Amino acid sequence: MTYSTFADARRALDADETSCEALVSSFLETIDADNDRYNIFLQVDREGALNHARYLDSQRKRGHDRPLAGLVLGVKDVICIKDREVSCASRMLHGFESLYDATVIAKLRDAGAIFIGKTNCDEFAMGSSNENSYFGAVRNPLNPDYVPGGSSGGSAAAVAAGMCHAALGSDTGGSIRQPAAFCGVVGLKPTYGRVSRYGLVAYASSFDCIGPFAHSVEDVAWLMEVLAGQDPADATSAPVPVPAYREVLGGSLHGLRIGLPREYFGEGLDADIRRVLEEVVGKLEAQGAEIKELSMPHTDYGIATYYVLTTAEASSNLSRYDGVRYGYRADLDEIRAALAEARTRGEAEQSVLRELYVESRTDGFGEEVKRRIMLGTYVLSSGYYEAYYAKAQRVRTLIRSDFDRAFEEVDVLLTPATPTPPFPLGSKTDNPLEMYLSDIYTVTANLAGVPGLVVPVGEHPSGFPVGLQLLGRHFDEALLLQVGDAVMKLS
Repeated sequence: MTYSTFADARRALDADETSCEALVSSFLETIDADNDRYNIFLQVDREGALNHARYLDSQRKRGHDRPLAGLVLGVKDVICIKDREVSCASRMLHGFESLYDATVIAKLRDAGAIFIGKTNCDEFAMGSSNENSYFGAVRNPLNPDYVPGGSSGGSAAAVAAGMCHAALGSDTGGSIRQPAAFCGVVGLKPTYGRVSRYGLVAYASSFDCIGPFAHSVEDVAWLMEVLAGQDPADATSAPVPVPAYREVLGGSLHGLRIGLPREYFGEGLDADIRRVLEEVVGKLEAQGAEIKELSMPHTDYGIATYYVLTTAEASSNLSRYDGVRYGYRADLDEIRAALAEARTRGEAEQSVLRELYVESRTDGFGEEVKRRIMLGTYVLSSGYYEAYYAKAQRVRTLIRSDFDRAFEEVDVLLTPATPTPPFPLGSKTDNPLEMYLSDIYTVTANLAGVPGLVVPVGEHPSGFPVGLQLLGRHFDEALLLQVGDAVMKLS
């Protein structure tokens, strides 16, 4: 048996009812049976996972246990594992092997986690449906005709499909929380700076966060006790003490002040999602929580602000992929031949190097990545910087101030995770703006840098789960986990 949660697997290990090797073998069987159908794993490290499991079993027999021994983990393919491909689901990096471990990988390996493979995602983590991957779309394991959410759709789907206990994703504007809601699992975006980004391939450096998916809040707490903490290799990681997250689970909600921001419950929210959340709010009130409506007036500017700032950072971060140093390179012989032919026609002279840049980036990046690079380059360009980028930075400050004021009145915010249930594959790919609006309830947390937790709380009439989002003060993941655990037990 794989055991659906690591906590259950850990208890079975301690009772000698299973072994690390048996856990890995069972998950591998599930991957072998279902991966072709859902396109979840891009790479499966069969031998590496089994060998590490056997090593952990031998260590346990000698009395040398580790806190996460037996945890089988999927890793989004934007996080570096030494000597393993890190493609970012892009042609640009297809075949590129990392030279080092991300800090989160090193910490988890030392704690006994077993990495079973790399999960599919939107290319360079840019997308809300996991349809932008060079290797094809991920399908929602609850219904393969629907999207799993993005960009960390492969990681959420891997947990939902029973292919691993937990998985790592990255969240720039909702890329952990939206897939968690669509796939019916738990997903946490930590506070910016809580978890090291060293070894995460950058999309938007002032937004990106690494966080976990799992079936239970308890499993997320297990992971966060290892993932969190300052890292000398990441200047943006914060020197903030890491609490014992598991110890807060099960606490009383009596007197807890829960805020309901009006702007998150307005026009555009699916009526059945609203109904499920209202039922949860009623149960929380019955448990002694104090419910308060409040306003966060700059929420409506979140999507526009997010897509100005993140595309600007993407334009800068992705400039390194030029076809020269590493990554996809266009055929030089074809370029030289095309330039020679152009010269015979008397056309303007172009350099081989310039054409190498152009052709490599044109062929190496997908359409959505190129769209965001062009948007970002535009808002940073001379004459438009002040009108777009600088103004968006000022609005970002206003959005953060909304959160600061809200947390003077309440302890935690409760909101929808998504405006709708999962949508059919291909239904929004021709309308980028409609796709971007899928993140309307999640981008503000990244703009403000606050933590966000999504937990499944009920079922939509479509048959898909409904995700509830909890947002908290900076570095107060412990309270989110406490409330999220209570919410799941009430649902």
